Amino acid sequence: MVNSLIVVCLLTMIIHTAETLSYSVRYAGVKLNKIAIALSLTGIIVLVSRTANMIQAPLTAKFVDYAKIHLDFPLINYLRIILLASSLGTLIAIAIFPTFVGLFGRIIAKLEIEGSIPKLLTSVTIGQLKNTRKYIRKPKMNLYSFRYLGIPKRFIIMNVFVTAFYTVGVLSSLYAAHLMPQFSTTASQASGLINGLATILLTIFIDPQLGLITHKATENIEYRNQLGKIYVVLMGSRFLGTLLAQLLIEPAAGFISLLVKLI
Repeated sequence: MVNSLIVVCLLTMIIHTAETLSYSVRYAGVKLNKIAIALSLTGIIVLVSRTANMIQAPLTAKFVDYAKIHLDFPLINYLRIILLASSLGTLIAIAIFPTFVGLFGRIIAKLEIEGSIPKLLTSVTIGQLKNTRKYIRKPKMNLYSFRYLGIPKRFIIMNVFVTAFYTVGVLSSLYAAHLMPQFSTTASQASGLINGLATILLTIFIDPQLGLITHKATENIEYRNQLGKIYVVLMGSRFLGTLLAQLLIEPAAGFISLLVKLI
């Protein structure tokens, strides 16, 4: 099962790296004043994330089936390692954020010329791929420069909790299925009970505020220069959310177990 765990962790890292890098697409679009084109490219990130998730989900569920047969199998430890992989994936995204802002800026410019993603992909040459090295940037972290960005603290805290709920949703439902073998199928399909709460918070509190931040940057050059730091703060809050998920997985599984009994 160790090999399966390694594969699941790699896929989890890909999912969280891709989702967190969506900020780099937005930032590149704002810098070029082509935010609409940039948002259209987020579909590529969603595709990468969902493809990885499509493979990861059944492999993770396999651990639950294995735990039914082998009672000494440390399922919760495996799930916590997977959560740790989500934290690592978010950290990787933060580290490569400056590089991908430059890369996505180039992609946006090329997409505007080619007119479609298939034409864009077919126009790429080996020489252009080699030239991507010039976009590599080292991340610079100056904590003092993040003090006066005007981001509401409640917005950052909310982003932490939303990320935690999304990160833990599926894993907590699988753990609930392990805790309640008589209702295992029902519990394994109950991740929406946790993700639904995250979706409500995301729709009401996160997305509108993020849209306002991005719109303000498109109209104000001075604010635009701060946008990169703002996105780094938001990515940092996502990282904290993945860490908070470690604390929430067992209470969330207990919550799902309770609701499953009431259904």
